[in-house]
Amino acid sequence: MNTLYPSITASERKALPWRKLASSTLLWLFLLIVAVFTLFPILLAFFGSLKSNLEITTGSGLLPKEWKFSNYAQAWEVANFARFTWNSLFISFFTTVGTLLIGTMAAYAVARIDFIGKKFYVFLQSSTLFISIGAVVLRPQFDLMVALNLQKSLWGVILLLISAHATVFFMLIGFVRAIPKELDEAAYIDGCNFYSTYSRIILPLLAPALGVAGLWSFRGAWNEYILPLVFTMTQPDLQTLTVGLASLKYGVGDAAQPQLMLAGACLSILPMLLVYVFANKSFMQMTAGSVKG
Repeated sequence: MNTLYPSITASERKALPWRKLASSTLLWLFLLIVAVFTLFPILLAFFGSLKSNLEITTGSGLLPKEWKFSNYAQAWEVANFARFTWNSLFISFFTTVGTLLIGTMAAYAVARIDFIGKKFYVFLQSSTLFISIGAVVLRPQFDLMVALNLQKSLWGVILLLISAHATVFFMLIGFVRAIPKELDEAAYIDGCNFYSTYSRIILPLLAPALGVAGLWSFRGAWNEYILPLVFTMTQPDLQTLTVGLASLKYGVGDAAQPQLMLAGACLSILPMLLVYVFANKSFMQMTAGSVKG
């Protein structure tokens, strides 16, 4: 008597291994197709960055006929990559730190304290996720930074990017609510106050979530284009990589240089890859925690 599949016939039991093999094959085939569609544009950009201008404009094959690694050195010099990379790292780093600090404090306060206007505050945070007003707020934002005398500084861009922390707030509040309140009570008994409990108990337990939220914030700040463009129009030395890449569009004699733009785009991807490598452990911990829960 079959105790594992008591309600199926002998022929159906023989077909089970083949069904499992077919389902796993379809799954791997689907994942392979998704991987191809995901990686193909990156490979196309990489190989294009190693071609000559003539090869790209004439539509040659995928692989370059002559591998021009000098395109990367030329793009680095023409676009002033060293300066632009520093500006992008400066904005991304302080935006990430500020967003995580504000996001964790807001999530902890909302999850642990009942205060007047709590539901309205959460409503305002959620409204920023579903209502996109885009470039409409650029002028008020710029006027605000002018009033703070930050229109000629990267700190103005950083403050505006930190203010858009709603996604991180909702990402973290679920993890804060999952932390038992008994830990807070035990910390109070040991002499901790609200703030020391936040810094000594809550933040260490949020480490995996902070890694993911930090990567999210860093990526958003690194890829931001509109705000750095508006605030650095008259100050080229403060431009970021996303803005500086536009200078590679045309070279000597205003001739289009797509190979340099592709080389610059590939260079701009490298910092994000490094950040992902360091944050990968947090992804694994958060995934393992969610599966365990």
